Amino acid sequence: MARWSSPKDPALEAALRRNRRWIVNNQIKRLLLRFPSRTAPVRLLQSRFKTLDLLGRAANWLRKYPSCFDLFHGGAGGDGDGGEEACFGFTKRMAALVDAEEAAVAASEPAMADRLARVLMLARGRRLQVSKLAALRGPLGLPDDYLLRLLPARTDLFRLANPYPHRRNAAELELLRWVPSLAVSSVEAAAASAADSSAPRFTCSLPPSWAKSHAKIEEFNSTPYISPYSERWAAIGTDADAEKRAVAVVHELLSLTLWKKMSVLKLEHFRREFGLPEDTARMLHRHPCLFYVSNRYKIHTVVLREGYEGSELREKDPVVAAKDRLGELMQEGLHEYNQRRRSENLEKKRRRGEIEIKEEEEEDDEEAVRLDSAEKREERRKFYKVLFNDDNR
Repeated sequence: MARWSSPKDPALEAALRRNRRWIVNNQIKRLLLRFPSRTAPVRLLQSRFKTLDLLGRAANWLRKYPSCFDLFHGGAGGDGDGGEEACFGFTKRMAALVDAEEAAVAASEPAMADRLARVLMLARGRRLQVSKLAALRGPLGLPDDYLLRLLPARTDLFRLANPYPHRRNAAELELLRWVPSLAVSSVEAAAASAADSSAPRFTCSLPPSWAKSHAKIEEFNSTPYISPYSERWAAIGTDADAEKRAVAVVHELLSLTLWKKMSVLKLEHFRREFGLPEDTARMLHRHPCLFYVSNRYKIHTVVLREGYEGSELREKDPVVAAKDRLGELMQEGLHEYNQRRRSENLEKKRRRGEIEIKEEEEEDDEEAVRLDSAEKREERRKFYKVLFNDDNR
């Protein structure tokens, strides 16, 4: 199906800029966390290098991030050999930030449970397949072991069921009871907190110069807001009402994500469960006041405009802040590595005599520029002398 992107928004494009290196290092971090000692053999990472879309030697990659990973020789936890093979682990600074991230995740478990319950309340039958929920795990900020973290202490709220035992990956997560306090969308919450206590309505996050888009959202708001948590959503008759609810569902789903964005492909993966139209992408483009669709990195991503102030999130979850600090440390390590390599390369060139030659060439160029500037100044002096000579007045 052909898709297109919204008119470019530099600020939101900057927000979508991702670092491929950060993604790879995050996967390496998750690999180390599987070992109790947080160390692993380099050969293990090398065997998984292709799955990370990387080439070359894993040890060389780790050396690029000296502030994040330590390379050493010895037995790694979970290996059991105790031999003198190359292993790697976290540096002290990296380990401290990983612990801080783990603490932020643990402290956010009640909020995670609420987000998960809200997603199930949006779905048909208040249930979703666990295999499909894996696609929402990242956007919702759920850890890999979210089922083990959240379900045992909330057996009155969630239940794992397998209605089709003969099928693979058929397990479903079901919401056992409706939670009225959670059945309030972000649009309804904003309306309730407003000073004038106005009726719930969508707001346009585009500049006033987008007059046509502002007029369209006003027309869209002329009919009553339909809550995405409405239990009578399946009975909606007209196409206009169906689209209004679908827009509300996407808006609410994006507001539940930590980064206020999601892949359009993942969103369309839940068309049946969330009652979205066949061509969800077209619906998103019909509402530019609410959604921004980008094709950055050839991946169509929908962003909730009101979730951002320029290129920064308006409200940053503690887990997002912890992950940002990890990203900053990774970038610092790469910068340190690049500076060291640059110094080594300059030293090699200096030994071969290439630096002196270049310095002489630069001196010659500077002398030529100086002479050229002096000649131009002399020409200007002569020109003005002739121009303002009394004989020419």
